[in-house]
Amino acid sequence: MIKHVFLTGPPGVGKTTLVQKVCEALMSAGVEAEGFYTEEVREGGRRVGFDVVTVTGERGRLSRTRDSVGAAPAGREFAVGPYVVDLPAFENLALPLFRNVGAADGGSRKVFVIDEIGKMELFSQSFIRAVRQTLESSSCSILGTIPVPKGKPLALVEEVRSRRDVKVFTVSKENRNSILQDVVATLQDCLKRPR
Repeated sequence: MIKHVFLTGPPGVGKTTLVQKVCEALMSAGVEAEGFYTEEVREGGRRVGFDVVTVTGERGRLSRTRDSVGAAPAGREFAVGPYVVDLPAFENLALPLFRNVGAADGGSRKVFVIDEIGKMELFSQSFIRAVRQTLESSSCSILGTIPVPKGKPLALVEEVRSRRDVKVFTVSKENRNSILQDVVATLQDCLKRPR
């Protein structure tokens, strides 16, 4: 029985935009949504990092390019490519959102957004534990994004991909606009099912 929906696809294909559109459609239908998505940060037309943005609009730093953050203390740097991950800022904004998952109003179920479960986020062991607990929660369905497998597999990503209660939609430039209704309908079905 499908309980969670994840989107996958290459970087820049429109997964986050699709997540935002799905959230808007669900919220306009009266579904409660919480969680976060990631957003590019640009300066002068150049990408300098990523922020975490909650569904309610709070913003925190996820990463910045090395040249924009300066040197980190020796042995304390978490990096993916040219980006240095600001783990404390990410955890301070994202982790409290997971604590609210079980607090659905009036017993209603909600959608919890996790955009994304990727290399940067996986530096946080607390985030990994929180995702696993949320996957087992009966009070919400997850709408999340995961990267396309590339290089060394990411354990939690492969765990999510192989779960029987997860439906994965592959987003492409060709289907990113037409897939919206399928994703919304799948999540609505998930929320109607008994816990």
